[in-house]
Amino acid sequence: MSLKQNIPTVPLSRFIKHSLEILKNPLPFHHKNFEEQGDVFKLKIGFKNSVVFIRDAAFAEYVLQKNQKNYTKSKIQTEDLVKYVGKGLLTSEGEHWKKQRKLIQPAFHKKQLANLLESIKNAILLEYGKITSNEVIDIFPILNDLAFQTVVKSLFSSAANQEDINRLQYITEQAQKMLVKELRQPYLGWWFNLSGEIEKHIELTNEARQILKRIVNERRASNIKADDLLDMLLEARYDDGNAMEEEQLIDEILILFTAGHETTSNALTFTTQLLALHPEWQDKIYEERLALKSESDDLMDLVTKSKVCQQVLEEAMRLYPPAYFIDRVNKAPDTFNGMDFEAGSNLLFSVYEIHRHPKLWDQPNEFLPERFNEGGRKFSSQYFPFGAGPRKCIGNNFAMFEMIIAVSELVSNYKMHPEFNTIDITPLITLKPKNALLTFEKRH
Repeated sequence: MSLKQNIPTVPLSRFIKHSLEILKNPLPFHHKNFEEQGDVFKLKIGFKNSVVFIRDAAFAEYVLQKNQKNYTKSKIQTEDLVKYVGKGLLTSEGEHWKKQRKLIQPAFHKKQLANLLESIKNAILLEYGKITSNEVIDIFPILNDLAFQTVVKSLFSSAANQEDINRLQYITEQAQKMLVKELRQPYLGWWFNLSGEIEKHIELTNEARQILKRIVNERRASNIKADDLLDMLLEARYDDGNAMEEEQLIDEILILFTAGHETTSNALTFTTQLLALHPEWQDKIYEERLALKSESDDLMDLVTKSKVCQQVLEEAMRLYPPAYFIDRVNKAPDTFNGMDFEAGSNLLFSVYEIHRHPKLWDQPNEFLPERFNEGGRKFSSQYFPFGAGPRKCIGNNFAMFEMIIAVSELVSNYKMHPEFNTIDITPLITLKPKNALLTFEKRH
């Protein structure tokens, strides 16, 4: 894919030379290239194929917002992911996406979310029952279960039994692992097909679809009004008055599972690690929580007024954005900042690098939640934890509400102490934590 030569190019030989370390963690390799080549460089990943890596926030804003009509998601999301989760909001494009977004958006309105806060809190407290005081534990599995249970309870209230929930969680996570293998080792594509690996995972996905169909049909037959997300999705109507067809409904539910639990569990884990390293911020959240509880018991009040907790979460997602890359492909040729891009160029925006860019942030690698004391909007042109523009994550309010409840409940019950030296990461489809070992001291 020939781009004009004013974009620095990293040769294929360097990509091959570092391929093993890229497989484990590509971020140091990309960081070195950004430091040497500048904020935009082209990486050759084959004799004909290349990817343009970008950490220019203005370029990201241009593609995601100002000229978003000329850009589409890459094949990774619109084809590779589709076989495991179907054509839902995350993976669809064009008119189909517009129609689905318009239909589903009201379910994620703040007023609607207020109905879900109690069941979100109950799901969180149930998972925190697994924490053992004064023992070293890896907090990620607990927070991963918490995030999944929260999505399930918000979607289905009590309609799904624990066996179904466990099976859905297993299948969702297996499909993600398989997709990572396919993306990181494209040269083994023939083997994944020949050995039946891909087919096995598609069969698992079909099993998940059958479980979800049964839950949906039981809800329809019961005539019970649960005021959960499933009710909202069943009652939603297109402009022509029709409801979503069953297959489309299942696609959307699978997307909510996939997108709604992994990113949240990652963000929560990194937040607890950062809080363990910075106990003064635990104290600030604790004091804020006590003050708010003395004013009101209303959960929506607590969530919207927990400003310190929100600052901590926003700073954690700046340092460790769960969706750490955003990919786009341009439909027509385009020019930005004197650089020309022919149609079909693969663009990869490093949210991780943009969030740590020394020209955009004071002390970019330091944990300083106070930088968000005026809220995230101040940094809207350089801060993309939920993406930006029309394709911004539809569940961003849901995720923030859930995380504020989760963090404030945790801090009000425990003091956290680190049992690790550095925060380690595993960059897969999302940025995952590694060895998040903590001890929890019960507050009295």
